[in-house]
Parts: sequence; structure tokens; C-alpha cells
Amino acid sequence: MKKSIIVTIILSLAAAAMAALIVYTYLKEDDPEQEQNAQGRQGGRGRSAAVVQVKEVETGTIENSVVINGDVLARNQVSIFPTVGGKLAEVRKGIGDRVYIGDVVAMVDPSRPGEVFSHSPVISTISGTVMQAPFSVGDTVSTASALYAVGDLSSLRLETFVPERFVSSIRLSLGAVVMFESIPGESFLAQVDEVSPVLDPASRTLRIRLRFVDSQGRLLIDSRIKAGMFATISLVTMTKRDVPVIPRTSVINSYEKWIAFIVDENNTARRRELELGIQNEDFFEVIHGIEPGEMIVTAGQNFLSDGDPVRVVE
Repeated sequence: MKKSIIVTIILSLAAAAMAALIVYTYLKEDDPEQEQNAQGRQGGRGRSAAVVQVKEVETGTIENSVVINGDVLARNQVSIFPTVGGKLAEVRKGIGDRVYIGDVVAMVDPSRPGEVFSHSPVISTISGTVMQAPFSVGDTVSTASALYAVGDLSSLRLETFVPERFVSSIRLSLGAVVMFESIPGESFLAQVDEVSPVLDPASRTLRIRLRFVDSQGRLLIDSRIKAGMFATISLVTMTKRDVPVIPRTSVINSYEKWIAFIVDENNTARRRELELGIQNEDFFEVIHGIEPGEMIVTAGQNFLSDGDPVRVVE
């Protein structure tokens, strides 16, 4: 009997000790002050460092551009018409042939049944290269039939149409970079040399023409560029030099504010609110918020907070 009572007491004490241990453990885990003190005793090892990539902010040149499509044209293209209607009796030039002003390029027979007339010559009004010759001998033509299209291929031009929202940036001598699908991996320079004084009321676009130039601004002639080619034109509407530039990937749009993070000498992330200037596909101009020489975070910044420890990797 006494032995049974002793066993019961021992079991009760063991159960009470276990319950006390459970309560103590729960309270310890739920006490933020104790957790903070524990982290302090560990020298801050409780906060793991975020892995980021950085880049030094440098000054450079940034260009704002508008990308549109256009066509290559002969600088001067004219259609050649006969002075009388009738049968096309003779053609003297074909596509690609060189003609000069005053050359006879075809003959038209204006005769009708029962009548005989002398052949009427068709004369070129410009010098250039035959670009189109849609009629053949025996065809019936009129004074409205364009027997030839002759163009001056010695200097080609680009024609394109600029949307209304970009019109205020267009001016003579504005630079552009031109690319062709038929000449991959290579770009060409051009300059605006003709601007229409009015917009097309139907399309709300402004017609402009450009000439090909070299790096010195001199007229460029390249035999690989042909009239009729389709071009992708990047019009440089604004250029700024010696300004701080940062990669687009480093900037976050947060609640209508542009922010970025820099890493200080203690490997700590610092949040910066930015004022940005012009931009292109790759970079932003920084007006205020970051200075040249600072290390800006280019990868891993989306989950950072101000003051977070970071580990920089290449």
C-alpha cells in the first residue's frame, strides 16, 4: 500500500515537471525580446545576408530614341510617259539600264486601221537608272501609261512617317541608326534632311526623309543598300553626355516612385529614391538620388529592405 502511494507521487511529480518544461519552452520561443537578445549575443548572425550583384555607377552618354519602319527610295524618281497613245512598237531600255536626259527610250506607233503614221519617240526627262518597265512591245498604251520609272540611284534616301506624339522632337540633321534584315548584324547612320511642314490628317503622322551618312556626316554610298528595301530606323530624339547612367534592371517602380539600392562599405543595402531623366532600352539617366562611384544593386534587389546585410557576388 505504501509502495503504491510512493509510485503515484513520483509519477505526479514527473508529469508536473514535464508540463513546466513545455510551458517554459513555449514562452521562450514566443518572447521576441529574448530572441532579439539571443541574436545580439550571437553578433547579428541571426539575419542572413542577401546575395546581390552590383555595378559601379559611371557617367556616360545616353540617347533617347524612337524606333519606326521605313523604305529606301531613289533620291529622284520620275515616271516616263509617251506623248501619244497607240501600240508600243519598240523598247530600247530595260530594268537596270542607265539612261540620260534626252535619250529615246521607246517608240510608239500611233497608227489606226487604214492610217499610217510615223513612230513617236518616248524621251527620258531625267538621267538615272531604269527601275521599272512594266510594258512590252505590242501593248496598247496611252498618254497616261508610265512606260518607265527612272531614278537616281547614286544617292538613296529613306522615307518614313513619324507618329504625332514624337513630332516635337523631329528636326533637320537629327541623327538615326538604320538596320536591314538583308544585312544582319550591321547598322548604318542617317540624318534627317527633309521634314514635311504638315501632318497627314488621316494617319496623324509626319513624313520625313533621311540621307545615309558616314561617321563624319558625309554622304554614304553603299552598293548593298537597294531602292525598295525595308528598313528599321531608330531616330535619336535626345542625347545627353557626361551624366550618371544606371541599368534599367537596377530600378524598381514602387508606388509611383522610382527606387534603387546601393551597397555601402559595410556591405549594407541602402534604399535610394530616384529622380530619373531620359531613358532607352538599356539605361536610365539619374538626375538625383545616386552619385557616380556608388555601387548600385543590379540583381537581387527586389526583396531588399533598407539596412539589410548583403553578400556581393560576381
